[in-house]
Amino acid sequence: MGNTRRTRRRGPARRTATVVAACAAALAALTALTAVPAQAHPAGRGAPHWELKDTGTPDVRFRGLAAVGRDTAWVAGTAGTVLRTTDGGRSWRDVSPPGAGELQFRDVEAFDARRAVVLAIGEGEASRVYRTDDGGATWTESFRNTDPKAFYDCLAFFDHRHGLALSDPVDGRFRILSTGDGGRTWQVLPDRGMPPALDGEAGFAASGQCLVTSGPRDVWLATGGAAHARVLHSADRGRTWTATTAPLPAGDPARGVFALAFRDRTHGLAVGGDYRPDQPSPRAAARSADGGRTWRAAGTPPPAYRSGVAWLPHSRTAALAVGPTGTDLTTDAGRTWRTVGSGSFDTVDCARGAGCWAAGEKGRVARLEH
Repeated sequence: MGNTRRTRRRGPARRTATVVAACAAALAALTALTAVPAQAHPAGRGAPHWELKDTGTPDVRFRGLAAVGRDTAWVAGTAGTVLRTTDGGRSWRDVSPPGAGELQFRDVEAFDARRAVVLAIGEGEASRVYRTDDGGATWTESFRNTDPKAFYDCLAFFDHRHGLALSDPVDGRFRILSTGDGGRTWQVLPDRGMPPALDGEAGFAASGQCLVTSGPRDVWLATGGAAHARVLHSADRGRTWTATTAPLPAGDPARGVFALAFRDRTHGLAVGGDYRPDQPSPRAAARSADGGRTWRAAGTPPPAYRSGVAWLPHSRTAALAVGPTGTDLTTDAGRTWRTVGSGSFDTVDCARGAGCWAAGEKGRVARLEH
């Protein structure tokens, strides 16, 4: 807030140039990326790195993450836990929905510091959606699954009103839940436009990134567990879909595409592999340049399973992938990846303006600093 007036005097063009220059500087030194406690790097010093933020929740695993900006982020995880920061991670407010202690939150989508939607996963009534309009002071349960065959994995929004939630296949097809009022009410979409699911096919609730959007109507969902890993695409907000095979590990319930990221409706990244720590993932990433109609394996993929991926703000070629064994960077739009950090994270998200965050096990949350 202290820089608002000065920033406005610069004007839109100079403000954009300043942000782009800052991101370029960070990208130039990202090979030095590490995960360190916040107190180890005074503000403004050192190379870009993941700066760990103390959430005070060492027993919680955060797989849900929403980066609103450099100052504001939401995380959601085990034991029904939802936290929010508005000061860059210096302090965290526990804004967990009352009575949700038995739930497993795996996704959170935040529109700003006050409005957010969280998804709890599980069979039957364990799958639920909550919404807040006051920064988590109060929550409304807006959806509770009553179909024992459904299991919801991920949420994604096109804008502040329109969003979808993904369930594993029900009666042979993936089920899509839709909202047109910001998550206040939901309805199951007809499945006539959904291709049949493969035997054993499902989504992975590993990072909140098995369902992603770009623009007002395009959405993609990631699958695994079947003979082939696939990415499904819809150009009409989830009513009709086409499926494409992705060149990631498959043929086992533990293998497939775990996360997607699209920087526009054309250019996408897919990461995944085999989540078991004793199993290799030799082809853990792929890229698409045609909206997901075709996928090409990375020439140099991450060395191990990755569960989260995000494009860096204001970059057409740079992205980060994270997993339990480290962070990887691409600077050529997914053609090659190199490991730039060894810390464990499950998910990563970058705000459109600026600010990248990562979250994972043992209450770990970090912000990208430079």
